[in-house]
Amino acid sequence: MTDRIGPRLAGYEAVVYDLDGTLVELAVDWGAVADAVLDAYAEHALIPPTEELWGLLGAADDYGIRTEVEEAIALHERPGARDSTRLPLGDRLATPTADRAASHPPAGVCSLNCEEACRIAVETHGLGDALVSDAIVGRDTVETHKPDPESLLAAIDRLGAAPQDALFVGDSETDAVAAERGGVDFAWVADLLAE
Repeated sequence: MTDRIGPRLAGYEAVVYDLDGTLVELAVDWGAVADAVLDAYAEHALIPPTEELWGLLGAADDYGIRTEVEEAIALHERPGARDSTRLPLGDRLATPTADRAASHPPAGVCSLNCEEACRIAVETHGLGDALVSDAIVGRDTVETHKPDPESLLAAIDRLGAAPQDALFVGDSETDAVAAERGGVDFAWVADLLAE
C-alpha cells in the first residue's frame, strides 16, 4: 500500500488528529445526548441557557453542574466509541506501511469527546501503534475544550513539539478555530485524503 499522506506530514515534528469525524465515527445519537444533558439541568431545577449540546456543556461550570453534564455526555460516548466505525484516515493509520516511521511524525489526538471514549475508540480500531498514548487528549483532560486551543496545545506538548512545528487534522470549524487560536497549521481531513 502506497502512503500518499506521509509526504504531507513529513515537514512537521508532530501531527494531532481530531477523533470523531476524522479517524472514527462514534455511534452516538447526539440529539439524545442533548436531551440527557437537559435532564441534568432539570434535575437541579435549572433553566438551561440553550438547547445546543456544546453550549450546555460550556455553561455547566457557571451553573455548578459540570460533573453531572460531563457524565451525561460520557454515558453515551463510551458505548458509542465501542460501536464506532473506522473512517478512511483511521484505516490508513491502522495499516502499517514500510515507510511510516520515516514519513510520519509522532501523532496524538485532540477531541471534543471525553478522554475515556477516545481511548476506547483507539483500542477498538487498532490505532494504538500509530498514536502516542500520552498525547490522547479529550475535552476532560485539561480545563477547557475546543475551540479553546488548550487541549490541542497539550497534545502537541506531549508529543515534544512546538505549536508552529505541528499540524492539526480535523473535520469541523471548531477544529479549524482551535488550530488558528493555537498558532497551529490545520488540514481538513477531506483535503488530506484527496492528496
